[in-house]
Amino acid sequence: MASPSPMRRVWRRFKSDRLGYWSLIVFVVAFLASVAGPLWSNDKPIVARYHGQLYFPLVKTYAETTFGGDFPTPADYLDPYIRHRFELPGNFAVYPPNHYYYDSLNYFSRAPNPAPPTRENWLGTDTQGRDVFARLLYGFGVSVKFALVLTFIGSVLGILAGAVQGYFGGRTDIVGQRLIEIWSALPELYLLIIFASIFEPSLLLLLVLLSLFGWIGLADYVRAEFLRNRTQDYVRAARAMGLSNWQIIWRHVLPNSLTPVITFLPFRMSGSILALTSLDFLGLGVPSPTPSLGELLAQGKANLDAWWISLSTFGVLVATLLLLTFMGDALRNALDTRVADVMRAGGNQ
Repeated sequence: MASPSPMRRVWRRFKSDRLGYWSLIVFVVAFLASVAGPLWSNDKPIVARYHGQLYFPLVKTYAETTFGGDFPTPADYLDPYIRHRFELPGNFAVYPPNHYYYDSLNYFSRAPNPAPPTRENWLGTDTQGRDVFARLLYGFGVSVKFALVLTFIGSVLGILAGAVQGYFGGRTDIVGQRLIEIWSALPELYLLIIFASIFEPSLLLLLVLLSLFGWIGLADYVRAEFLRNRTQDYVRAARAMGLSNWQIIWRHVLPNSLTPVITFLPFRMSGSILALTSLDFLGLGVPSPTPSLGELLAQGKANLDAWWISLSTFGVLVATLLLLTFMGDALRNALDTRVADVMRAGGNQ
């Protein structure tokens, strides 16, 4: 039988860690559910039939007069009058399971806001009457997307900085380390506060500011790997064959130095999610009405009697961080050859 490739062996070791493997599956399913959120948490019908004609409110905005209303404004599909029009013979509307978008207001709630969980609002409403379940669903998606982009940018910058320092060494390494020490000494939180007071808060602004500092930790790991691998025999052989420095880095040293980078990714994502949640909790994050886990935690802190807000948000945040931690541990063990040797030795006994 042919020997499996290194990536296949890593995947097998990762899959053998049941906790990390199922954490990956649960995390991916949850993220895909948040991406497909409009299909099952929205205030617009997926498809509707009115007077023999089909309408698709998810992809097109229709005026209230289209469905027998009095005003040419966009139709409010939570309005009892509009719902009644769809219940007439020959008409129908297929609503998502949850009838609220992240910024939808329940104007027809019988309880004052924040309202406790009901059959209409599964996890209750927040202080403004918005559905907590919808805001958690879309807020989770925003956090993961933000973490993915921030992790990608930080990984690219960290690999570039660490590779240049580690491969060339000498003065390049010394100067690079001193510059990184100076840059890392800048007060990141103070800069965020200053820029948040000057510019309008947005995800792009947070992404730029956090990316300026998010690569430093990874650069140290990559630098150490390059310092170790540049003295190996295959690098000397590549130099003897006449390959340029960048060819040696790209083809030989970098592939053998990616273990700490890959292991670092889940923990970097959890750190990014925590950073965004913390900034939103302090009021320095995304502007309203963008869904945010930190903003919900701030509401729960300000309204301790509305236990459903803080309890559900804290549960989502803890579950997300636990899933990423389990994935990171399993990935680290799968990439550690010493763990693989122990597992192989145990299987041979």
